Amino acid sequence: MINFRLIRHLWLFLAVAEEQHFGRAAKRLGMSQPPLTDQIQTLEQALKVKLFERSRRGTKLTAAGAAILPAVRKFSEQLERLELAVREATTGQRSMLRVGAITSSMVEVLPPLIERMRATHPDVTISMREIDSVEAVPLLQSGDIDLAFARLEGDLGSGIKSIPLREDRLAVALPRAHPLAARSRIRLVSLAEEDFVMFYRRVSPSYFDSLVTACRNAGFSPRIVHEVGSVASQIAFVGCGQGVALIPAAMKKMAPETVVVRPLTENLSVVTTAVAWNTARVNPSVEAAVAALQDS
Repeated sequence: MINFRLIRHLWLFLAVAEEQHFGRAAKRLGMSQPPLTDQIQTLEQALKVKLFERSRRGTKLTAAGAAILPAVRKFSEQLERLELAVREATTGQRSMLRVGAITSSMVEVLPPLIERMRATHPDVTISMREIDSVEAVPLLQSGDIDLAFARLEGDLGSGIKSIPLREDRLAVALPRAHPLAARSRIRLVSLAEEDFVMFYRRVSPSYFDSLVTACRNAGFSPRIVHEVGSVASQIAFVGCGQGVALIPAAMKKMAPETVVVRPLTENLSVVTTAVAWNTARVNPSVEAAVAALQDS
């Protein structure tokens, strides 16, 4: 049996944890503070742990509270998706397409797809969430998402199919004062002694591995001094004189005055966005979206 009282208490816990203040949380929830305090205390008694430490400066999570927060947040997100699915079903819109996407694909790929799907399949509700590339396959396998837009290449595992959507040539971002910045093109081996700013491998394993492999094929292993979470951060680090970075050539438009982007002499390309889905899960909305992408 569903314990709706516990669900409500967890929802109240999440509000206090995010606001770090009982008064602000109560205002956000549209209730007075004393009942909120009472219900949090009831939750603490039920769980047999203290969840918050209160002081004049505000409210902080205890170690136990911090430990359960990620699970409560995920549970809340799942409830929101369930509520949306029920609402759509009761209004006659029975098909939902759950999309996970890296930030760049939200800018480049998804807007025209969503516009086309709305025109051709108005009965499909599209639910989106931001992901890192490394999360794509596990989320597809678990059924948390139906389509993934991420930096993906190679064999992704049983049942996972992918199609590359965007590829770009590799270029190198250099500080403007760097001796190589005067060249129109740069051989990859010329960077053998440089400090590199790279993506975290955990963010996009296939992308990271393709860059390291390219360097090794040129005869050296890159000396990775800084690891960051986005191309924008790579460029920012380069602008601060922290090294050089291999980036997709199209990202030249993001370079500030302190950074120059030069093409590599070698013709090396990387997949910047692919679409992937789980073939073991039948969903007509996925088939429609993939068809729309292939026709575009």
